[in-house]
Amino acid sequence: MRNRLLKAVVASLVIMSVIVFLNPTEVTVANEASTASVKGPAPKTPWGEPDLQGIWTDETDTPLQRSAKYANQQFFTPAQREELDKERSALLGRDKRVERGTELDVAGAYSAVFMSMKRTGVRTSMIVDPANGRIPPLTPEAQKIAAADREFRLALLQATETCKTKSVACNGGKYDPKPSPRRADLPPRYNTGRMNRHDSPEDGALADRCLTGGLPEFGTAYGGSFRRIVQTPGGIAMFYDVGQGQGWQRNIVMNASPHLPASIRQWFGDSRGHWEGNTLVIDVTNFSPKTDVQGARENLHLIERWTRTGPSTLEYVVTIEDPTVWTRPWTVKQEFTKQSDEQNRIYYEPRCVEGNYGFAGLMRAARTEDLDFSQGKGPNPATKDNATDFVGVEQDPFQ
Repeated sequence: MRNRLLKAVVASLVIMSVIVFLNPTEVTVANEASTASVKGPAPKTPWGEPDLQGIWTDETDTPLQRSAKYANQQFFTPAQREELDKERSALLGRDKRVERGTELDVAGAYSAVFMSMKRTGVRTSMIVDPANGRIPPLTPEAQKIAAADREFRLALLQATETCKTKSVACNGGKYDPKPSPRRADLPPRYNTGRMNRHDSPEDGALADRCLTGGLPEFGTAYGGSFRRIVQTPGGIAMFYDVGQGQGWQRNIVMNASPHLPASIRQWFGDSRGHWEGNTLVIDVTNFSPKTDVQGARENLHLIERWTRTGPSTLEYVVTIEDPTVWTRPWTVKQEFTKQSDEQNRIYYEPRCVEGNYGFAGLMRAARTEDLDFSQGKGPNPATKDNATDFVGVEQDPFQ
């Protein structure tokens, strides 16, 4: 018996030694292989539907678009993933000082300690169609809209150090020490991003105001994202926990009724679902013009496919289209892993509260700066950059 015990211990040590000496990429591949090996029939609910319930997240990082340097390469090699893991891990130590006294020295609300860094995923892009892994070209009209929006934002930056030092945030713009004559203009369309002024609440980005970019949702650098799916006979709800609490809930209508009238618009659209075999198919329309997905707004249309591929795996495929914005539809694919039901047995509703008082503080500070300048006590607020976040924008190896 002692010999059998000794052999078991030795075998365990050998196995552990192999694991210890695997490089990080090999460990990831091994885990994926083991996950694939345990895939089996998707579980069912007590009433017979495919069971999608649980808390799910993507446990690796994959860029939305494929970097041009990978051309038509769909999958990273193990060596490429290992190198990317090293480069991206190095970003966690990027909190370095630059030229003291410059805006760049103090720009960025968050240091790298607030960022999450997962291992590099297998695919070179979330986008699986088109084959180049890139968002399709904009239509001519969408290009004009995007150019007008960009021109307006650059105009508000023109007198700042951002443009004077030719920072990446001023690409396409030019420096002029005179404040822009467009500083009091309304934006070309409803503002969803950050601009260099705080004259009204709607000058702030959606996230600054505790609003959300909505669907489709692919995670953020601030903690990725999670979604809890809850099913009842005839109904499905999804609770999204995104970034720093910009969460929301969506209800999937499953009674085969038609979409809401076109005059009714919602932040997360109108979701109508049905089952095709083991796949939940959701048709989403009726988005609000105050949302923005890569330039698409009220004409955005999604076809989502959620498929339970095994005991702990869930596949999400979404086809995104808006003929007023892109020259063709495009498709994104993600693979989610089920999180522990025991460790997450208490799931608090995600809520963002910072913007409820923080943005009011930003506006009060802006009015104080205006008053000080009018009394000759400070610089012209138009020469200060309050809109761009420089941290890491030039260092992402995925790009």
